Amino acid sequence: MQYSHIKEGVFLCRPNRFIAHVALAGREEVCHVKNTGRCRELLVPGATVYLERSDNPRRKTKYDLVAVQKGGLLINMDAQAPNRVFQEWAAAGNFLPDVRSIRPESTYGASRFDFRLETGEGSTFVEVKGVTLEEGGEARFPDAPTERGVKHLRELQRAAAEGYGAAVFFVIQMKGVSHFRPNDATHPAFGQALREAAAVGVKVCAYDCLVTPDTLTIGQPVPVVL
Repeated sequence: MQYSHIKEGVFLCRPNRFIAHVALAGREEVCHVKNTGRCRELLVPGATVYLERSDNPRRKTKYDLVAVQKGGLLINMDAQAPNRVFQEWAAAGNFLPDVRSIRPESTYGASRFDFRLETGEGSTFVEVKGVTLEEGGEARFPDAPTERGVKHLRELQRAAAEGYGAAVFFVIQMKGVSHFRPNDATHPAFGQALREAAAVGVKVCAYDCLVTPDTLTIGQPVPVVL
């Protein structure tokens, strides 16, 4: 996945979840934050951030904040990136062999999953989750309670019980973590639902990413600790 027109800046403040103030080339710029999560451990005053310039003259903000430097880690925090990078990666046959089609936003039951993949063996529903929370080399999800995430896991369980392939795929938007774990301290119900889903055949995957200021590429699997 490739960005264009990337600029380096310094994070100043975040008045609300949609915008941030960034020092860029000697001036203060208001930019759109492409992640409505809390990201409190990432967006701290003085942090180096990377912005993508938009060519749309009708936009209120000229830039999108897409990545941030956290110590030695460069973290992509674009909430739209995990789906895009997974689709590119899966289309190349890296998730399932003999993939014949990938349909985004596929409805099943009361949920709309991120993807439905078709192979010669049938259909697999995949829900993709972006992970930006890291502490001590451990990646965790979620960084805030997500009832929607719990609902998706319940629906994946039902799909698996009805004979479909079912998977939740955690895109860890950084390199350098040792393992992934559900964030039970923040949302125990999500962790419990994930363990129950895994027990009935829902595939739980976590992959790190190679991150540069202007690219994101799925890297290698990391251990999942449930």
